[in-house]
Amino acid sequence: MKGAVIRSVGAAPEVDDVAEPVGDAIEVLAAPINPIDLAVSRGILATGHPPLPYVPGCEAVGRTVDGRVVWIFGGSLGRTSQGAMAEHAPIGDSSAIDVPDGADPALAAALGIAGLAGWLPFAWRAPLAGGENVLVLGATGSVGLVAVQAAKLLGAGRVVAAGRSAAGLERAAEYGADATLRLDEANDLAAVFSEAFDGDGPSYVFDPLWGPPAAAAAQAAAPRATIVNLGQSAGATSELASAAVRFKNLSILGHTNFSVPADELTEHYRRLVEHAIAGEIRLEVETVPLDAVADAWGRQAEGPGTKLVVVP
Repeated sequence: MKGAVIRSVGAAPEVDDVAEPVGDAIEVLAAPINPIDLAVSRGILATGHPPLPYVPGCEAVGRTVDGRVVWIFGGSLGRTSQGAMAEHAPIGDSSAIDVPDGADPALAAALGIAGLAGWLPFAWRAPLAGGENVLVLGATGSVGLVAVQAAKLLGAGRVVAAGRSAAGLERAAEYGADATLRLDEANDLAAVFSEAFDGDGPSYVFDPLWGPPAAAAAQAAAPRATIVNLGQSAGATSELASAAVRFKNLSILGHTNFSVPADELTEHYRRLVEHAIAGEIRLEVETVPLDAVADAWGRQAEGPGTKLVVVP
């Protein structure tokens, strides 16, 4: 069968003949390219990478031998064992969750890692009670755009989208953000974050950035605010002021999709896809043929502005 192949650490994938997966497998219908896939290929993920050469891809939507359409994710898939960017992919120790009827496979795949990262902080990790002032950092990427919509759908009072892409912020406004702000145009981020909520600051911060934006958000946050961190796109470390954390009694939580219990993952994945089927969650998806995976891989590294999904 044909598959994407990483031959050396840091290399882009090339398409070649690869061995059929051993054991239960799916016929791949759609396999997203995610930042984690690039991190694995560069050898910078804590879990390492599969033995070289290997097929990348930590998730996919595909058809089982009995005709079910499922989303596969988790376990060692694409992290320490063969991944999903091929005509067939192993199920192995991953979860195989039934995709709701009527879902487009490419969109259902895009709503896996990226979609759940935008959904689960609000729906599961630190559930919204209703009426919160939510600051979504990194709101111009796929994860952030889902987060904007999830916050509104789950009861936030005001949602402010923050990012660097003007086009992405326009889309965030189209998707329901009450206000937007450019991170690269502010001299005092803490002041800008506070003013975006009439001087009160956010009561909930969705943070895939860390670094200086997270520090500024903590400084601006309202008393007893919640900050959920799920990435470090702006820096691996952040100089949080102890006084801001202590005296405002901030709650700072971490999140990764890989630590979500299987039953919760199943419930929330299906719930999210059903919202998309109903038109309540939107995500721009660009399908890419397997033969063009190297080009798409490079675009992912640069920030594509859309969700790239490989279709064998």
